[in-house]
Amino acid sequence: MKNLLTRAEAAKLCAAEKEKGHRVVFTNGCFDILHAGHVRYLTAARERGDLLVVGLNSDSSVRRLKGATRPVNGEQDRAEVLLGLKAVDYVTIFDEDTAAETIAALEPGIYAKGADYTRETLPESKLVEGYGGEVAFIDLVPGRSTSGIIARALAGQSAAGDLS
Repeated sequence: MKNLLTRAEAAKLCAAEKEKGHRVVFTNGCFDILHAGHVRYLTAARERGDLLVVGLNSDSSVRRLKGATRPVNGEQDRAEVLLGLKAVDYVTIFDEDTAAETIAALEPGIYAKGADYTRETLPESKLVEGYGGEVAFIDLVPGRSTSGIIARALAGQSAAGDLS
């Protein structure tokens, strides 16, 4: 799949882009069932730099973080959907519970995360700021979450809260 990179390939790409003077933005997540909140978030992240690299939690990482019933979609499908978005330039899959190892390898200029985090609660903040990178917090779209979509589906509800 084009633009799905190993961590080593992504690190090499990021180094080359930084040499060209480009600002690399990195974000990460499960992106299990893509929804409007994800699209808006990724678009806002991409607007902060010249290219966006998304670190995608592997299937085993998602299971550890979200439970045995997740992910709903496998990592290859999730990567393909992400790469279909205009905002996403590259995807790299990682197996750890946090993106720290991937961030250490890529050293992006900007690390974007949702505003549900703070510098104090985001484990990677010190790492990013330690090499001179910037942490950017992006506002989330209220009422948009994969967990909410799953809960509504299991309850037989539509997005409007009814069965129509």
